[in-house]
Amino acid sequence: MFDTHKITRSISGGGQGQAESSLKSGVTLQNRYLIQSVLGVGGMGSVYKARDMHFPNVTKLVAVKEIINLADPSMRELVVRTFEREANLLAELNHPSIPKVYDYFTQNDKSFLVMEYIDGKDLEAYLNDTTGLLNEETVVEWAIQLCDVLSYLHNHKPEPVIFRDMKPSNVMLDHHNHVRLIDFGIARGFQAGQKGTMIGTEGYSPPEQYRGEASPAGDIYALGATVHHLLTRQDPRVEPPFSFSDRPIRKVNPAVSIELEAIINASLNYNPAERFPSPQAMKEALITMRRAKTGVFTNPLIGAAPTGVAPAAAVGAAKAAAPTGEVTSVWVFKCEDEIRGNPLVVNNVVYVGVYDNNLYAVNATEGKLLWKYATDGGLPGSPAIHQDLLFIGSEDKRLHAISAKSGKIQWTYYTEGPVRSSPRVAEGHIFIGSDDAHLHAVNLSTGRRAWRIQATDAIRCRPAVSTDRVYFGCESGEFYCADFGGETKWRQKAKRALTSSPLLHQGVLYVGSMDGQVYAFNAQDGWPVWRFRANKPVVSSAAVDGNLLFIGSVDDSLYAIDIRSGNKAWSFETGGQVTSSPAVNKGVVYVGSVDGYVYAVEISNGKLKWKFRSGGPITSSPIVANDIVYIGSFDHNLYALTA
Repeated sequence: MFDTHKITRSISGGGQGQAESSLKSGVTLQNRYLIQSVLGVGGMGSVYKARDMHFPNVTKLVAVKEIINLADPSMRELVVRTFEREANLLAELNHPSIPKVYDYFTQNDKSFLVMEYIDGKDLEAYLNDTTGLLNEETVVEWAIQLCDVLSYLHNHKPEPVIFRDMKPSNVMLDHHNHVRLIDFGIARGFQAGQKGTMIGTEGYSPPEQYRGEASPAGDIYALGATVHHLLTRQDPRVEPPFSFSDRPIRKVNPAVSIELEAIINASLNYNPAERFPSPQAMKEALITMRRAKTGVFTNPLIGAAPTGVAPAAAVGAAKAAAPTGEVTSVWVFKCEDEIRGNPLVVNNVVYVGVYDNNLYAVNATEGKLLWKYATDGGLPGSPAIHQDLLFIGSEDKRLHAISAKSGKIQWTYYTEGPVRSSPRVAEGHIFIGSDDAHLHAVNLSTGRRAWRIQATDAIRCRPAVSTDRVYFGCESGEFYCADFGGETKWRQKAKRALTSSPLLHQGVLYVGSMDGQVYAFNAQDGWPVWRFRANKPVVSSAAVDGNLLFIGSVDDSLYAIDIRSGNKAWSFETGGQVTSSPAVNKGVVYVGSVDGYVYAVEISNGKLKWKFRSGGPITSSPIVANDIVYIGSFDHNLYALTA
């Protein structure tokens, strides 16, 4: 087998080589890349840490991967062909967990690939550098992120990409604790029924890959083998092939839950047809397991609203009847990753955060890009605006203040955890939650902290604000009321997480909970007014029109609740979980669903007016402006629809 990890396991460090590196520190390639040190050495070349001298005023580091000129012409042709395929493949891919390619060239009969430098270590090195067993929460978080990147690869256009070599040494952990998939030397496009060479890494590769069959199911198997290794410290390369069932995870690591062991066992099934049908399905199983186990929704990949998409629900939606009435897209704007947050429309501009780390400004009439601003993390939340300043939180742990006109940064405010909450602007401050379990009050003009309040867990909702108080919930189910001095005035407790953003309306706060209930609290003293029970968790945030409150649930329904009594007026069933938050306009309530549809429902009777199908799950919430509905989708598109 061709184990490419001998060269590329260290885009940033680690690994033992087989030969001396050919480039010395101080050498410059292409009059641009100044070699600083050797990161890894293998039999066919080396990986170097270098500085890109096209940026003289800042230190921009890159990784330079080299393939040496082999004496055997046939072997050289094979290696160069593999190397070129990796360069071309990586140039097509755009995902936060895949290193970016900057350049590819030949110099002195050697081929070089210039890539993003990752400051971190691979998971095999991480495992070797730690003692004891890794905790379940950490490994599950890595597994969810790896499912996300495999899902991206398997859904790549024009053809799916099969990674074929998932293992701890091919997964880097960067300084943000995000996983990065490296070494695409044996990745390949997938065509059903096509066979290839027996390739991969023994122990991690699935049985069918030994027969030359590479498929998406094989990557799921290898991911299961990787997670098994991380949880047990049992290296599958030194164990009998396909012996995972003889080495139960919980026998070695009793701290691992039965539910997680069952998920990993399913991914390691000998028969490909009996594994998870997709990385997305495995990811959802992990999210559901974690949510049920802890009672707290903690998936940073989804942020303020979990997809929870079930394959069966998606299939059911695909078979749904044609929309009632006619609705057309005014325009469709393509982004580079999933849109999970809600758009904001101001002065004929749509602002939306995307999981490609960018905040986009798009002309609301024509759907054309005006500018985009890049952060260092995904943007699961929604922006807020005050005069010419836009505010948005990022998984890079910062609140960013950006000029709404130019997209230029004005200031950033650092927290101690990813920021998955959406900001609220009031009284000269921005109020925003963080996974550091604090609500932060930040001065609007200076970007400096005025105060912060500690909660019992991560804060992922958008706070509500009155004239002198701020209201917010956290992931342990605590609900807080504080004054503008940062002093807690009262608190209430739900049974599970409060990811839903509270709505303040006529002195009453309305908020959904992962315990499946919608709560109404008196804003003054926190006294419960009523509770409404849905059939499953409520992550959606409420909207009010007249005496009706509208809110979605993971039970696939949009509910209309009489705010005077807390009784159901009507419910509308979609084909998937409703974690999107509804918007109301001119007698119609609009909401997205994980089944991929946007629904327009008549407020008066709960009947469907129209529905519009996107190409992926929708957790983004709609906003209506000038009779146009703006909403994002997991298919990477921002849609403008005729209301």
